[in-house]
Amino acid sequence: MIYCDFAATTPMDPEVAQVYTKVATEYYGNSSSLHDIGGLSHSLLENCREELANLIGIDKSGLYFTSGGSEANFLAIEALLSSPKKEGKHIIAGIAEHSSVHGTLNRLNKSGYDITLVPFNSVGLIDQEQLLHAIKSDTILMILQHVNSEIGTIQPIEEIAKVCNVNHIHLHSDIVQSFGKIDVTPIAPYVSSLSFSGHKIYGPKGIGGAYVDPRIKWEPFFPGASHEKGFRPGTLNIPAIAAMTVAAQKIHARLSEDTIHFQSLRSHFIETLGPIKDRIKLYQAGGESQLPSIIGLGISGIQGQWLMLECNRLGFAISTGSACQIGMQHQAKVTQALGLNREEAKEFIRISFGQSTSLEDVVRLGKTIVTIVKTF
Repeated sequence: MIYCDFAATTPMDPEVAQVYTKVATEYYGNSSSLHDIGGLSHSLLENCREELANLIGIDKSGLYFTSGGSEANFLAIEALLSSPKKEGKHIIAGIAEHSSVHGTLNRLNKSGYDITLVPFNSVGLIDQEQLLHAIKSDTILMILQHVNSEIGTIQPIEEIAKVCNVNHIHLHSDIVQSFGKIDVTPIAPYVSSLSFSGHKIYGPKGIGGAYVDPRIKWEPFFPGASHEKGFRPGTLNIPAIAAMTVAAQKIHARLSEDTIHFQSLRSHFIETLGPIKDRIKLYQAGGESQLPSIIGLGISGIQGQWLMLECNRLGFAISTGSACQIGMQHQAKVTQALGLNREEAKEFIRISFGQSTSLEDVVRLGKTIVTIVKTF
């Protein structure tokens, strides 16, 4: 089976797995315990916090470890709402945000918050005209994913953050898909909070982090929480934190190399689809606004789920969108954000490459899709 669903998750790097095992067996103390064994875990924890903060370009005092990106989104949003820059109950978010964000927004809406969702333009970037038009005097929070997980478009966070700052609005950005794939340090100084995850960068599942600007005096969502300055309850997973840190170091060391690799894979894959190009719609922004490792597309007349199953039968793992939405009886959020009709939404598939993906892999996948479509 050739795996082409790296945007959903990645295999753990063997060296990272060794780190996890070593820390789990040798640094087993609770990092909050006051004895020497606990102190060793605490020292390792803080070293990891500092290293990850440097890679992201943030103040380590605002970095909190979570069980993953979903929890980080939830807790960061709640932290910002506990300390708004002004009075109000209006929140703006992109339609194509992660399901964890939409789940939080649905609950907030029932609690009395006014939610405005903004679509993408035709190339998959947030519609800035509608975004600006949506701002009200009582807008206190904006939520915008840095890189869309289904089509890989890179949103202009720095530019939008400046608008938020002028209007005294907190900005939260989910960088789960951009962390380790592009340099996120340029946007870090401009946002109120960030969220990231370990399993998208060849680290373990069940670990991630949230950053909240230390200047924000947030209130704990969970009363009585004693870990991470009260940001969340529960004993910290030191082995996973250490493993995620090593994974982050490794992926950042080869950032330029990976980018060139993915650009080559993308161009060759699209070229291989040439025989059916008249039936293909690529959803992409192009240039520096596009992550090359994620390809979102639709093939007219072919349902994405059927194509995914055919590819699986022939030895290729692709997807029909975010794994967090699979099985739900509604179209992927990105297809709503792009304004696709029901039939176009059903045709959507996502292909995402990783470090182990070879040129031969993508050419074979492209030829397989061409054969499936022509046979159909």
